[in-house]
Amino acid sequence: MTSILAYCDPISPAPGESVQCMVSCEGASRYRADIVRLVNPEAGPQATAFRYEAVDSPVNGEYTARRQALYPGSYGIVAPHHRVEQLTSFTVQTYVWPTTPGGRRQGLLGTWRESDSAGFGLGLDEVGAVWACIGDGSKARAEVTTGVPLEPRRWYRVTATFDASSGALHVSQVPVPDHTFRDTTPVSAELVTDVRLSPAPIPFLFAAWNGAKPGEPVRAEGCFNGKLDRPRLADRVLTLAECEQIAGDSRLAGPLACTVVGRWNFSSGISTDDIHDDSENRLNGTLVNLPARAMTGYNWAGEHMRWTDAPWEYGAVHFHDDDLMDAQWAVDFAFDVPAGLRSGVYAIRLSAGEAEFWVPFFVRPPRGTATANVAFLASTATYTVYGNNRGRFTSSAAELYHGRLTLIDAIDGLYFSHPEIGLSTYDRHSDGSGVCYASRHRPVLNVRPTGRHWNFNLDLFIVDWLEHLGIPYDVITEEDLHEEGLSLLSPYSVVLTGSHPEYDSLAMLDTLDAYVHEGGRLMYMGGNGFYWRIAHHPTRRGVLEVRRAEDGIRAWDAEPGEYYHSFTGEYGGLWRRQGRSPHCLAGVGFISQGFDKCSYFRRLADSHNPRVAFMFDGISEELIGDFGILQGGAAGLEIDSVDGALGTPGHALVVARSENHSNTYELVAEEVRVPHGATNAIQNPDIHADMVFFETSGGGAVFSTGSIAFSGSLGWNGFENNVARLATNVLNRFVAPEPFAPPLVFPAQEVT
Repeated sequence: MTSILAYCDPISPAPGESVQCMVSCEGASRYRADIVRLVNPEAGPQATAFRYEAVDSPVNGEYTARRQALYPGSYGIVAPHHRVEQLTSFTVQTYVWPTTPGGRRQGLLGTWRESDSAGFGLGLDEVGAVWACIGDGSKARAEVTTGVPLEPRRWYRVTATFDASSGALHVSQVPVPDHTFRDTTPVSAELVTDVRLSPAPIPFLFAAWNGAKPGEPVRAEGCFNGKLDRPRLADRVLTLAECEQIAGDSRLAGPLACTVVGRWNFSSGISTDDIHDDSENRLNGTLVNLPARAMTGYNWAGEHMRWTDAPWEYGAVHFHDDDLMDAQWAVDFAFDVPAGLRSGVYAIRLSAGEAEFWVPFFVRPPRGTATANVAFLASTATYTVYGNNRGRFTSSAAELYHGRLTLIDAIDGLYFSHPEIGLSTYDRHSDGSGVCYASRHRPVLNVRPTGRHWNFNLDLFIVDWLEHLGIPYDVITEEDLHEEGLSLLSPYSVVLTGSHPEYDSLAMLDTLDAYVHEGGRLMYMGGNGFYWRIAHHPTRRGVLEVRRAEDGIRAWDAEPGEYYHSFTGEYGGLWRRQGRSPHCLAGVGFISQGFDKCSYFRRLADSHNPRVAFMFDGISEELIGDFGILQGGAAGLEIDSVDGALGTPGHALVVARSENHSNTYELVAEEVRVPHGATNAIQNPDIHADMVFFETSGGGAVFSTGSIAFSGSLGWNGFENNVARLATNVLNRFVAPEPFAPPLVFPAQEVT
C-alpha cells in the first residue's frame, strides 16, 4: 500500500521567501509534487465543484521516494563529559512519579547504551520495579531490581549505587509521604558482580536509554512515562544521609560538593528546552520532543498554584513516550514564492498512484504591505491545536455527541498505520495525561481541502465566497498576528475570521481588540471563537501550549497546580475566566454544540432597525439559512449567543436568532453551575445562535454570525441565497470608507 506523509515550513511565506517541504513516501519508487492555489474544499455534489489552480513552478514534477522515520518520545540529553566518562563508582538518583509502570522497561537516568551494554542506567523493569544496570561495552552486563512495582502517580526517591571496589550494585525505592494512607516502607536490593564500567564517551540521558550503536547518533529507546524531579549523579557511593542532602536544594560545600558530578535543576529555565546543572561541572543539556514543564514536583504542597511564584516546587518534567515536537526530516524540495504571486491559500499536492497528501500554506502579501482592503485571517492556531486529532476515532463518546457513525477515508486511515505522527491537544497521552503542546513541525492529517468538514476545510467555503465575489483580498495568519500585532491589521478596512477561531494568545486578542477600537471592521464568520487562551513557544514558531484549566468543554483536565503555561507563566483555560469573554470582542460567546443537524436563523425585530438596513438589502425572507452543506442549515455545529453580563455591548443589535435545535445541543459546561435536567436545546431556551451587529469607536463595526455552520451555506445554489447575500451586503458596507456612527449615539438596551 502506498502512503505519503509530509509537512512544510514556514506556513505563511511572503513573495520572495521559500517554503521547504519534507516528504516520506512508502510503497512507491517515485511521487509527484505540484504547487496549487486552493479555491474551495471538496464538499460533495451540493457544493461548488472542488477546484484548485495550478501554479507554474520549477518545483512541480517527480521526485525519488524515500521513507523518513518518526521517533516519538521525549527525553533529555547531556553531551558526553569527562567527569561522566571517568566514573568507576557512582550514585545516581531522582524523584520519580511514574504513570505507566509495568509492561515494559523504561529508562530514567544514565548513560546506558543497549546495543553493546555500555555505561550505567537507572530505570523501571517490566513489572514496574526500580532497576539498575551496568556494562563494560563488550556485552557483559549486570542488572538488579527491587522486584516491587511502583504505584502509578505516586512520588518516590529512587537510587542506584555501584562500588567498583566490591562490585556491589544496589538499588532502592523510597516512597515520599503524602496525604494518603499508602505504605511508605523503603525497598532495596543488591547484587555483587565482576562487571566493571569502561570509559566511553556516551551522552547522559533522562527518561530513556540510548538504543544506537557506537558511533551513531543517539536514538532514544525505553522512553519513560511520568515525571522526574531533581536528578543527581555522584562519583562514589553515598550514604543515605548524603543522598538526602544532595536531593535537596541547599548549597553544597566541601567534599560532598566535589563528589557531585551533576545536580540538575528542572525548575530553572522552565520556559525553554534547556536543562540546567547547578553543580560546578555545569553539565547542561537539552530536552527533546517537548516534554511538559511547569509540572508540580515531589515537594508541591498545594499552597502555590502558579509556578512563577514558587519555581522550586515545580522542579518536575513530565515525559511521554508519544511526545513529538519536530519530525526533523530532511528537506525534499523548496518552493521559492515568486515575487508576483498573489496572496492566497496554497498547497503542495503530493501524489503517487492513488495515494495523495495535501500540505497547505498561506502566501501573505509582501511584508510591510497590503494588496487589498480585505484580509482573511487564517486560523492557524486552531489548525495547529487540532492537528492530528484522533479522539473522534478512538473516543467511545464521539458517536454519541455526533449523533451518527464516524466515517473515515484513506488519509484518516493513516492515523492507525502511523500512530507515531503524534497527537493533538484534544487527545490524551498513552499514560492518560492531557496533551498540552501542539506543533506543526510534523505531518498533519486533518488540515487539508478534502475529508471531514472542520476548521481549515470549512474556512475554504469562505475563500470560495470571496473568489465568487471577485474582490481583491489578502490572506494573513494568526501566527503572523501574534508576532506582528497591529501593524499587520492596520492597512485593512475589513478583517474576516475563519469559521472557528477558537484559540488566541494575549497578543492576538489584544491586537484584534485594538484594531476594532481604532476603527477597523471585523467580520467574525464562525462560532466558538476567542475561547481558549494559548501561549506561543518563546523561540520556535508553530509550537503552541494549551492548559485546559478548571472550566469549559475540554477533552482533559490539567492537574491541580498545573494551570499556568510553561512558555509564559500566564494562566491557562478559558478567556471567559480571565475577564476577556468572547462577548467583549465579538458580542457573542460559545453556548452550545451539536453535530447531528444544523438549523436556521429567524430574523428578529432588530433586523428592521435602520442601522442595519444595508445588511438586509434585497432580503425579504424571515428565515435565514434554512439550507446548507453542513447538516442542512446555517446555524449549528458550535454556536454563540449574546450575554450582556459577559460583555455584549448594550447597543448591539441581535438581528437574527436560531431555533429548532436537537437535543444533542447541550449547554456548555461553564453555563451549568448546578447539574439539572434541562440542559439540551429542546428544554432550554438559552441554547441558540445569535447573529449580531454593533458599531465601535473610531467608525468601526463588528458583525458576528454566531455559528460555525454559517460558512457552509454561503455557496448554496451557486451563491444565490440569503446567507451569501447578507454576508456580501455586510462586506460591501464594511469596505466602504464612510465611518459608522459612534456607539454613544445609540441608547443602550438590555442584551439577553
